[in-house]
Amino acid sequence: MRKRSSPPCAEQGSDEALKRRSADSSRQDPQEEGSMGKPFRRLGLVGKIKRIFLVLMIIYVSIPFIVKIFPSIQAKLVFLNFVRVPFFIDLKRPQDLGLNHTHNFYLEPESGLKAGVWHTVPAQMWREAQGTRGGDHRVQLYKVLSSLGYHVVTFDYRGWGDSEGSPSEGGMTSDALFVYDWLKQQIGKTKPLYIWGHSLGTGVATNLVRRLCDRGNPPDALILESPFTNIREEAKCHPFSMVYRYLPGFDWFFLDAFTANNIRFASDENVNHISCPMLILHAEDDTVVPFYLGKKLYSMASRSQSLTGHKVQFVPFPASLGYKHKFIYRSPELPSILSDFLGMAHPLAP
Repeated sequence: MRKRSSPPCAEQGSDEALKRRSADSSRQDPQEEGSMGKPFRRLGLVGKIKRIFLVLMIIYVSIPFIVKIFPSIQAKLVFLNFVRVPFFIDLKRPQDLGLNHTHNFYLEPESGLKAGVWHTVPAQMWREAQGTRGGDHRVQLYKVLSSLGYHVVTFDYRGWGDSEGSPSEGGMTSDALFVYDWLKQQIGKTKPLYIWGHSLGTGVATNLVRRLCDRGNPPDALILESPFTNIREEAKCHPFSMVYRYLPGFDWFFLDAFTANNIRFASDENVNHISCPMLILHAEDDTVVPFYLGKKLYSMASRSQSLTGHKVQFVPFPASLGYKHKFIYRSPELPSILSDFLGMAHPLAP
């Protein structure tokens, strides 16, 4: 049978109906159309937020495993010697930082290993001088001590500043011991020699003084600015660990990496082997090394048998002063604190 075709009038009517429907849809309210599009745009934004959150979660979960598998990363985060701060300074030119009475030179703690050293002479002797340890707060402390008449010898551990090599606790302690012995040879036995350590440097300082005491020639005094008890306790409180501090397995993931890298800086153990006067300076608003760690170290030192008969002093700085982690040098009381502790007037009384 042949299929019957529609009559021409029916086809025309159908075309007109289609055109009317098309025109009606084109006249649709734009607000209605916009409201229909919003959910799709909103869904796209939510999807992007979810994607970003997923990426952040993957990074957050991955970091503990990366640190555990590659513990050397932990060592770099402890020392941070790859961060060159302050930027764009020439350590060979301390005068660029206002240290006109400072001589730059280099020592060799080990064969082929160069360590950069600054010798800042007392301010009144600056004309006799020959010429990072460059961190601003350190430079300001050198100026304070120099103005009081002290010679200040400071150096960059291996791997820092313009010193060669890679940092490690043992290497840093060896560098400090070498500089101490070299300096002792220069000044002789009659002049006093004090050791000052700040932050991570307090761990090196107690390591150094313990070695000196073990061999029977302790320094004249040890001054610790913003110290901690040991690296594990400090790491738990450091701002960098805040996002992982309460993560299950925090010790296993992060703190055990210190052991793998042989990083301890155990000042709490060292104070039991130190036999020289000790002064601890700590600001209550220190957010890098919490105040209570300095107080805890002082408590341990005050009970140490090896420190019996030696002066052990703790000086807190109220939070209202705003000295935080590295601005104790601003204290106008610092000169009198030092003279009272050392039991003598400064070489150049202000």
